[in-house]
Amino acid sequence: MSSPETDPLALEQQVCFALVVAARSVVALYKPLLEPMGLTHPQYLVMLALWQRAPLSVKDLSGRLQLDPGTLSPLLKRLEAQGLLVRARDTADERLLSVSLTPAGVALRSDAERIPEAVVQRLGMKVADLRELHTTLTGFISRTHAIDSEQDR
Repeated sequence: MSSPETDPLALEQQVCFALVVAARSVVALYKPLLEPMGLTHPQYLVMLALWQRAPLSVKDLSGRLQLDPGTLSPLLKRLEAQGLLVRARDTADERLLSVSLTPAGVALRSDAERIPEAVVQRLGMKVADLRELHTTLTGFISRTHAIDSEQDR
């Protein structure tokens, strides 16, 4: 049996494993910060997109979050039930469903503004290191999307 350093199938050497564990760890890191706001991590991502730009069509929001509409729809339904957003037919194009923030959704942003700094503090990492990680991950995502696009041809 080979050592983990030389075994091409060693779990510890797999990028996919490191990414999955990192993703779960990030969600766990955010959980206690988001619970007082009544949000899950996926709901927080929806709110981030809408705080940046609203209203958005469900299609545009789905694209920004890189989620299929079937995954996004239940998130929107729960956020709407919490009174944070409203879904309505677009007045310019009845085929589109538009997502807008309610006053409560807009107001929640002030509570959320403390989260990025709290995450940095909990991680104990330098902001520059986190920016570098973000750049690396963004490049990784772009490359995987390029591969997906080539395979779709």
